[in-house]
Amino acid sequence: MMAAWMLRASDGFVARSDAIVPVPLHRWRFVSRKFNQSAELARHLAGQSGRPFLPSTLVRVKNTSCQVGLTARGREENVRPAFKVVPGWEIDVVGKHILLVDDVFTTGATVSSATRALKKAGAAEVTVLTFAMAVTGPI
Repeated sequence: MMAAWMLRASDGFVARSDAIVPVPLHRWRFVSRKFNQSAELARHLAGQSGRPFLPSTLVRVKNTSCQVGLTARGREENVRPAFKVVPGWEIDVVGKHILLVDDVFTTGATVSSATRALKKAGAAEVTVLTFAMAVTGPI
Protein backbone atom coordinates (compact mmCIF):
# COMPACT_ATOMS: atom_id res chain seq x y z
CA MET A 1 0.00 0.00 0.00
CA MET A 2 2.82 2.41 0.89
CA ALA A 3 4.55 1.78 -2.45
CA ALA A 4 1.30 2.50 -4.28
CA TRP A 5 1.06 5.85 -2.49
CA MET A 6 4.67 6.61 -3.44
CA LEU A 7 4.01 5.68 -7.06
CA ARG A 8 1.01 8.04 -7.23
CA ALA A 9 2.94 10.84 -5.52
CA SER A 10 6.01 10.45 -7.76
CA ASP A 11 4.50 12.63 -10.50
CA GLY A 12 5.91 10.37 -13.22
CA PHE A 13 9.47 10.17 -11.87
CA VAL A 14 9.17 6.42 -11.35
CA ALA A 15 8.03 5.88 -14.94
CA ARG A 16 10.90 8.01 -16.25
CA SER A 17 13.57 6.15 -14.26
CA ASP A 18 15.76 3.40 -15.67
CA ALA A 19 16.09 1.55 -12.37
CA ILE A 20 15.12 1.72 -8.70
CA VAL A 21 17.84 1.58 -6.03
CA PRO A 22 17.12 1.50 -2.29
CA VAL A 23 19.27 3.25 0.30
CA PRO A 24 21.16 0.28 1.77
CA LEU A 25 21.79 -0.61 5.38
CA HIS A 26 25.25 -1.65 6.54
CA ARG A 27 25.41 -5.46 6.70
CA TRP A 28 25.65 -5.47 10.51
CA ARG A 29 22.58 -3.26 10.86
CA PHE A 30 20.72 -5.48 8.40
CA VAL A 31 21.63 -8.55 10.46
CA SER A 32 20.27 -6.95 13.63
CA ARG A 33 17.07 -5.57 12.02
CA LYS A 34 16.41 -8.51 9.65
CA PHE A 35 15.00 -6.16 6.99
CA ASN A 36 15.65 -2.88 5.20
CA GLN A 37 12.49 -0.78 5.08
CA SER A 38 13.83 1.30 2.17
CA ALA A 39 14.54 -1.86 0.18
CA GLU A 40 11.06 -3.20 0.90
CA LEU A 41 9.47 0.03 -0.32
CA ALA A 42 11.71 0.01 -3.41
CA ARG A 43 10.99 -3.66 -4.15
CA HIS A 44 7.23 -3.11 -4.10
CA LEU A 45 7.57 0.12 -6.06
CA ALA A 46 9.56 -1.72 -8.74
CA GLY A 47 7.00 -4.51 -8.83
CA GLN A 48 4.11 -2.09 -9.26
CA SER A 49 5.88 0.04 -11.87
CA GLY A 50 7.75 -2.60 -13.86
CA ARG A 51 11.06 -0.75 -13.37
CA PRO A 52 14.19 -2.81 -12.62
CA PHE A 53 14.98 -3.22 -8.90
CA LEU A 54 18.70 -3.05 -8.06
CA PRO A 55 18.97 -3.93 -4.36
CA SER A 56 22.66 -4.86 -4.38
CA THR A 57 24.21 -2.24 -6.66
CA LEU A 58 24.70 0.42 -3.98
CA VAL A 59 26.23 -0.67 -0.67
CA ARG A 60 26.86 1.01 2.65
CA VAL A 61 30.57 0.53 3.31
CA LYS A 62 30.69 2.46 6.57
CA ASN A 63 28.81 1.24 9.63
CA THR A 64 27.51 4.67 10.57
CA SER A 65 26.24 5.53 14.00
CA CYS A 66 22.54 6.15 14.51
CA GLN A 67 21.46 9.52 13.06
CA VAL A 68 18.87 10.21 15.79
CA GLY A 69 19.93 13.19 17.88
CA LEU A 70 22.65 14.37 15.49
CA THR A 71 22.65 17.89 14.08
CA ALA A 72 22.36 18.37 10.33
CA ARG A 73 26.14 18.85 10.15
CA GLY A 74 26.70 15.78 12.32
CA ARG A 75 24.45 13.70 10.08
CA GLU A 76 26.33 14.88 7.00
CA GLU A 77 29.70 14.00 8.51
CA ASN A 78 28.36 10.65 9.72
CA VAL A 79 27.28 9.46 6.25
CA ARG A 80 29.66 11.34 3.96
CA PRO A 81 31.86 8.34 3.01
CA ALA A 82 29.22 5.71 3.71
CA PHE A 83 28.16 4.52 0.22
CA LYS A 84 29.64 3.16 -2.98
CA VAL A 85 28.55 1.28 -6.05
CA VAL A 86 29.89 -2.27 -5.96
CA PRO A 87 33.01 -2.45 -8.15
CA GLY A 88 32.12 -4.02 -11.48
CA TRP A 89 28.44 -3.12 -11.13
CA GLU A 90 28.79 0.42 -12.45
CA ILE A 91 27.09 -0.81 -15.64
CA ASP A 92 23.84 -0.80 -13.62
CA VAL A 93 24.00 2.99 -13.30
CA VAL A 94 26.26 4.46 -16.01
CA GLY A 95 24.33 6.96 -18.07
CA LYS A 96 21.03 6.03 -16.41
CA HIS A 97 18.32 7.86 -14.50
CA ILE A 98 18.24 6.21 -11.08
CA LEU A 99 15.36 6.49 -8.65
CA LEU A 100 16.83 6.34 -5.14
CA VAL A 101 14.31 5.21 -2.51
CA ASP A 102 14.55 5.94 1.20
CA ASP A 103 11.95 5.58 3.91
CA VAL A 104 12.28 8.93 5.73
CA PHE A 105 13.88 12.21 4.64
CA THR A 106 15.18 14.16 7.62
CA THR A 107 18.05 16.49 6.68
CA GLY A 108 18.90 14.92 3.35
CA ALA A 109 22.38 13.85 4.46
CA THR A 110 21.83 10.15 3.74
CA VAL A 111 20.32 10.59 0.29
CA SER A 112 22.93 13.23 -0.59
CA SER A 113 25.74 10.83 0.25
CA ALA A 114 24.09 7.97 -1.65
CA THR A 115 23.43 10.24 -4.62
CA ARG A 116 27.09 11.30 -4.71
CA ALA A 117 28.14 7.63 -4.86
CA LEU A 118 25.72 6.91 -7.71
CA LYS A 119 26.84 9.99 -9.66
CA LYS A 120 30.50 9.11 -9.06
CA ALA A 121 29.78 5.70 -10.60
CA GLY A 122 28.33 7.39 -13.68
CA ALA A 123 24.60 7.85 -13.10
CA ALA A 124 23.29 10.56 -15.43
CA GLU A 125 20.57 11.62 -13.00
CA VAL A 126 19.37 10.61 -9.55
CA THR A 127 15.88 11.35 -8.29
CA VAL A 128 15.06 10.73 -4.63
CA LEU A 129 11.68 9.40 -3.52
CA THR A 130 10.91 8.93 0.16
CA PHE A 131 7.81 7.75 1.96
CA ALA A 132 7.91 10.45 4.65
CA MET A 133 9.63 13.65 5.59
CA ALA A 134 10.53 14.44 9.18
CA VAL A 135 9.53 17.91 10.30
CA THR A 136 10.60 19.73 13.45
CA GLY A 137 8.76 22.54 15.16
CA PRO A 138 5.17 23.62 14.63
CA ILE A 139 3.52 22.77 11.34
